[in-house]
Amino acid sequence: MTKTISKLKNNIEYIYKKNENTPRIALCLNFSINNPDKRAGIYSLMTRLLLQGTKNYNTEELANEFEKYAIDFSSELLPNYLRLRFVCLNEDFPKAIELMNEVITNSTFDEFEKERIKLIGEISAELDSPRAVAMDAYARATFGDHYYGNSTTKILENINDITKEDVVEAYNQILTDSKKSLAIVGALEQDSIMPEIEKTIEKLPQSVDNHFNIEKPILKETKKIENIKSDLNQAHIIKGWPVATLGDEDYPAIILLNIILGACGLSSRLFLELRDKKGLAYVVRSSCETFKKAANFMIYIATEPKNIEVSLKGFNEEIEKIKTIPVSEKELEDAKNNLIGKCAFMEETNMQQACGYAKYDILGLGFEYSDTLKEKVKQVTSEQILKCAQKYFNDTYVISIIKP
Repeated sequence: MTKTISKLKNNIEYIYKKNENTPRIALCLNFSINNPDKRAGIYSLMTRLLLQGTKNYNTEELANEFEKYAIDFSSELLPNYLRLRFVCLNEDFPKAIELMNEVITNSTFDEFEKERIKLIGEISAELDSPRAVAMDAYARATFGDHYYGNSTTKILENINDITKEDVVEAYNQILTDSKKSLAIVGALEQDSIMPEIEKTIEKLPQSVDNHFNIEKPILKETKKIENIKSDLNQAHIIKGWPVATLGDEDYPAIILLNIILGACGLSSRLFLELRDKKGLAYVVRSSCETFKKAANFMIYIATEPKNIEVSLKGFNEEIEKIKTIPVSEKELEDAKNNLIGKCAFMEETNMQQACGYAKYDILGLGFEYSDTLKEKVKQVTSEQILKCAQKYFNDTYVISIIKP
């Protein structure tokens, strides 16, 4: 296993990691999103349209090319970056990167109206899920008019005011005014890869840094939102707090708090207390959602409507425990092992590794932040867990409930 970290002539940072004896090579190219979209939904439509035809291939022809060479190609929108990635057989790498370059440089966005209609349908179907409605309301309450609050309902409210010109303008801005991070993982020799990179990715507009214009969102007051859906037979409750995000000093302790409270399944505190002992939950878990400028720690439960208040009381009891009683050394060590094991599971394939490298670099943390984070996790103490719980699990939070 060898790694090379360097820059292309257009200032794009890249990492190449050689994994011997792997028949498929993975490439991930991220473009930073430095500005909020003018209307919620512009970036979502843009991302979908990148696979819907170019100057040289219509939608069907492009799909046929990917299928012909067994290239798994996708474009994905994440809160802080646009991700293009593919995995292909080693011998088809030149064709795969040629098609990626075609998508990046020659997309026409001509299927705009068709994709708008499809997106409206998909969002409407998604909002049939009560949990999705609760999460949507939580996001809007937490972030308000901030870019991170561009939830599915907000997109639905704005989508009919979006034009093709809006999408093209947004894409051109991202293409020309973004930091770009490239990660390649596979068995090919780097000498055979670089000529293909030089013909394509190295000819893209210059990678630029320090142009990030999305401010840190601030939750100034506690909020509680309730939605009623008469045909439900259970209630869905989310309670969450703003916390430290990736790269922050407290982040390693935060993700261990998540494991201890509700992200390690049957052995987590919330599962043992609220489901096993009290029988309150169909599902109960915690999660930590990260952005470049923010993060949210959330507790979620699906329960009988009559148990809403007792479930919220159960949340408070478990939060109070972890704020006042230090976790045992065994529980902390188990959480560390669980987290590091999950990291290993999430870094098994060439594609997972490439996406991880590119993600951390586009966020300004460096390609090898995952290794740094794991080392920091190992050093977290019970006292740090206690202090983080006291610091972040405060009286400024959001509760979102949907019930019959």
